[in-house]
Amino acid sequence: MATEPKKASNEGALRPETVKHYLETIFYIQFEEDRVRPGRIAEWLGLRPPTVSVTLHRLERDGLITVESDRTVSLTEQGVALASGVVRVHRLLERWLTDVLGFDWATADNYAQEIAPGMSDAVADRLDEHLGRPTTCPHGNVIPGKTAPYGELEPLAELTPGVKAYVRRISEVAEHDAPDLLRRLDGHGLVTGSEVVVAEDGSSADAITVGIGDRTMALGISTASLIWVERED
Repeated sequence: MATEPKKASNEGALRPETVKHYLETIFYIQFEEDRVRPGRIAEWLGLRPPTVSVTLHRLERDGLITVESDRTVSLTEQGVALASGVVRVHRLLERWLTDVLGFDWATADNYAQEIAPGMSDAVADRLDEHLGRPTTCPHGNVIPGKTAPYGELEPLAELTPGVKAYVRRISEVAEHDAPDLLRRLDGHGLVTGSEVVVAEDGSSADAITVGIGDRTMALGISTASLIWVERED
């Protein structure tokens, strides 16, 4: 169960929704990009850097993050616990919105962002049970507290041409920064579980051609780096 942040004794306490949104953002960036900097948080949230700096100071004051001398941001143990709970709810909601209600990936992500702040742990537990206790969100990202249902992964951009592999995970960066890309991938059948092969021909230093069943799709290297695959045994 996620823990609530401790109450600040001085003025300037943050709204719970703001706390959760920032911690969720730091959680995603830290997982995908390792190093978290204030500028990247501002870019992710669409906020001005000074606004982000003030909020980070308050989060650090409340024991949820640490900010190193080089401005690198990381979650404390308390911050990880709260962020994990928020991410768990979001990913369960995405499962429900796609698997049960039939929304596309990008739309489900938007709706989950709106619904998640009002969902309690008790409701999330019941939703988890109702969905059959899934281990990942629709894009293959592991739900906190669960074990990944796949083995070693590598970026599609680095897959050896001619080698069969299966799509296992779409990066949260793609999910957040390029919702139109999610719709494009979905439309071409390049979804979790699909079999893919990088073509021997048609690839370059900037792009690759990917075979998905009887279809092909051109992807820029930067995009293909956000798609993680597992080689066929």
